[in-house]
Amino acid sequence: MTRPKESKNENATAASVDGRYFQLAGSAEAVFEPGSYVVLERQDGRRVLGQVDDLTFEMGGPFQGAGRIFGVVSDNGHGLDTHEVRPFASATVEQADASTIELLYSGTPATLTIGSYGSDNATARLLANRFNRHTFWCGQSGSGKTYALGVVLEQLILHTSLPIVIFDPNADFVNLGGRPEGNASGMEGLPSDRDIRVLRPSPANTRALVVRFTDLPLRARGAILHLHPLNDREEYNELMRLEETVGTLDPANVVPRLRDRGTEAAEALAARIENLRVIDWAVWSGPRETATEILQHRPDATVLDLGGFANPDEPLVVAMAVLEDLWAKREERKPLLIVIDEAHNLCSPEGESPLHVAVREKIIQIAAEGRKFGLWLLLSTQRPSRIHPSIISQCDNLALMKMASPVDLKEIATIFGFVPAAMLERSPLFRQGEALFAGSFVPAPMLVKMGNRLTPEGGSDLHVPLRP
Repeated sequence: MTRPKESKNENATAASVDGRYFQLAGSAEAVFEPGSYVVLERQDGRRVLGQVDDLTFEMGGPFQGAGRIFGVVSDNGHGLDTHEVRPFASATVEQADASTIELLYSGTPATLTIGSYGSDNATARLLANRFNRHTFWCGQSGSGKTYALGVVLEQLILHTSLPIVIFDPNADFVNLGGRPEGNASGMEGLPSDRDIRVLRPSPANTRALVVRFTDLPLRARGAILHLHPLNDREEYNELMRLEETVGTLDPANVVPRLRDRGTEAAEALAARIENLRVIDWAVWSGPRETATEILQHRPDATVLDLGGFANPDEPLVVAMAVLEDLWAKREERKPLLIVIDEAHNLCSPEGESPLHVAVREKIIQIAAEGRKFGLWLLLSTQRPSRIHPSIISQCDNLALMKMASPVDLKEIATIFGFVPAAMLERSPLFRQGEALFAGSFVPAPMLVKMGNRLTPEGGSDLHVPLRP
């Protein structure tokens, strides 16, 4: 069997003192960069697959660098022994070709094709089974973050049975369920047998995005009404006594019912509800099926379009209802990927309203304890500082797109210490649609050019109109 050929490079050599990491050096003619996959041919003739983590050089002069070793390539070139750990004093260094890099996926279950990498546009893939870890997705505005996230979500829907719920504040994912009428994009879409529900805040929509007030735990109901159990104890106690209220009782009768009770606390609670105009919110279900009831059946994907509500507290109410329900039923151990786009809307360390605090604390709890129950987070945002540190610190997967801020890159480097610093430093130079993937859902850190979507992006940028 003829083994795969790599791009020979006679101008670089490597050595390893532990068989796990290597040092390399070479002349200016050697062509490597951080993230390059390489084959090290030892003096005994065995070939070792590795990756360059770091390089330093002087203009026109020699370079030095370091990297990690993944395993020893079998003699027939079809396998990778990741258990052999053997130091070596000298090895030649070659660029690895796509077929050799493919050995990193040996023995892994289903993979997700998301784009390409390297000069020969080799196929870039994620490990589907490793979405059972929390994922942080970050990139500045204009980096292509939402489009790229759509590529990955489509692949998950296409190749796995993992149900997904998407908190979608900008209607970016509402087309996952099919192409809109009149769309001539030629996109193939997702298979028609996938159960994809798109819930939107429309009173006339049979799939309206609604929840039931009485399904919420008492603490959440108090947060909606800005009630504290001690500071507002009389009104809070009145809230506890209500057997029927917003969501099951005709909204027009809620305030009169409270005033009929004739107590000072009931009158105060009625005034509070009127002032907050809670009974006018479109989020209450009445007789309609709620988002939590739909999620109990675990559709392949459920898109919660949060952007159409009139009151800014209504998206928080939806998040509170869904997250509380998922947590209350966690012992059922029904896996679910919880995708929160523009996650700073729900996870910001700065939100101080009772609803913001309640939603953030529930996400913190899911981040810390939800993994073992099958509740896995994927958080997408523009800056790491906009996410509460107790949440982001629980993420094991990183997808990083263009990030020009040195402060943000320093924070990411601190949180995700497993990512080679030299690869992170390339982020400011990324073009739109380029990303760094690292963590458990890739066999090694990978610089990727994202592929195409199967469905149109719902909230893509508008173009400047030009005159004819």
